[in-house]
Amino acid sequence: MRAGLSRTDSFANIKPGMISLQVFYEGNVQGVGFRWSVRHIAKGFDVTGWVRNLADGRVELQINGEEGEVREFLGSIAESELHALIRKQIENRMEKAVTVRGFEIRYD
Repeated sequence: MRAGLSRTDSFANIKPGMISLQVFYEGNVQGVGFRWSVRHIAKGFDVTGWVRNLADGRVELQINGEEGEVREFLGSIAESELHALIRKQIENRMEKAVTVRGFEIRYD
């Protein structure tokens, strides 16, 4: 199983004009409301995905949507109060979209 994926994830082909990204945030990103804030920011965008804490202290975000919308969403995270908590952001483009409805906080 690929790193960052759970047994409950299902995948679909990415439609033209759409993008699916896996983003890892490092820094003071756990125990400070980071996931809740990301979910709150997501409500203002036409994106789907999830966010969760990882055992190594990072936060993982998987996000799907039109490329411009996803980029604006990520920009909003970077420009929010969360900016001060993020030391490093690593972004990976995914070949297959994770299929989820809405945007959720995961606890797995």
